[in-house]
Amino acid sequence: MLIPFSMKNCFQLLCNLKVPAAGFKDTVKSGLILQSVSNDVYQNLAVEDWIHDHMNLEAKPVLFFWRNSPSVVIGRHQNPWQECNLNLMREEGVKLARRRSGGGTVYHDMGNINLTFFTTKKKYDRMENLKLVVKALKAVQPQLDVRATKRFDLLLDGQFKISGTASKIGKAAAYHHCTLLCSTDGTFLSSLLKSPYQGIRTTATASTPALVKNLMEKDPTLTCEAVINAIATEYATSHQIDDHIHLINPTDETLFPGINSIAKELQTWEWIYGKTPKFSVNTSFNVLYEHSHLEVKVFIDIKNGRIEICNIEAPDHWLPLEIRDKLNSGFIGSKFCPIETTMLTSVLRRTCPEDDELHGKWNMLCEKIKGIM
Repeated sequence: MLIPFSMKNCFQLLCNLKVPAAGFKDTVKSGLILQSVSNDVYQNLAVEDWIHDHMNLEAKPVLFFWRNSPSVVIGRHQNPWQECNLNLMREEGVKLARRRSGGGTVYHDMGNINLTFFTTKKKYDRMENLKLVVKALKAVQPQLDVRATKRFDLLLDGQFKISGTASKIGKAAAYHHCTLLCSTDGTFLSSLLKSPYQGIRTTATASTPALVKNLMEKDPTLTCEAVINAIATEYATSHQIDDHIHLINPTDETLFPGINSIAKELQTWEWIYGKTPKFSVNTSFNVLYEHSHLEVKVFIDIKNGRIEICNIEAPDHWLPLEIRDKLNSGFIGSKFCPIETTMLTSVLRRTCPEDDELHGKWNMLCEKIKGIM
């Protein structure tokens, strides 16, 4: 059963905050089941941070359900250029987010359920959580062949991944979150989670590709709503609590003081791209010149999302060394992103305002470089 998360509920549910919070006075006497009314990935990730940092979870575990509009979520130590098709995401308006936990890259849409299990560090147990999900699914469809793996994934029919896992373990609190594919757009998922970029060298955590399948492809009754209710019921039984699902608004500062600043930080370029482990791009492409193709080589070092070293090599008769040096030095310090490359092109054009041929070469080079960003 869904219950709006009112201020009256708040007085009974949240406790022992580490920051001042008017209204949160009484203690949580048992566990809690929450569901977000928002489909914004940054707002929902902010709820995870807030609960982890501000709630006392001793003997008061929390299960949090959330679903997002189309988004790609990378792990804390991943490289987005290596993990997904950023150009396609920009074209389709798909959001990119970096979460606080480790693990691999996942695609979210309204056909996917996200579950977050909050406990104390001592009671953190991913396998127990996954077994609970399996038990709930089998309660809806007893013939379903679903099992948890040693990698803490859930497999359908022994081969199709329907859930991936990640976690964050703090000093006192911990959370384990996982996806659950009910009716996700599989074609879109495959296209977005396939990087077209070549020549990336990085030590960032890489995702492990897997065959995926939706639960509704196996059984049409396994809708998101049915699965959420089944898991909530099983969770409530396991923890001997009320099975009511309390609806929360992640933007409500009266419930979660300071949460909007957390969501804002999660949307910044500095967090999403700037936290990428140092990497390099070593690639080449051909340009047409006087009916023949010339090879142009590009080597770029990127640190904190910004270009640290840039070396563009091209034949001198096509692009003089002096001009290449201007390009190389111009890129240093700029963000590794298409917008800044476009701005750089405009600035460089002003240094030689009358040379249309040179402008054409600059534009061609910058468009090629933008293709790897």
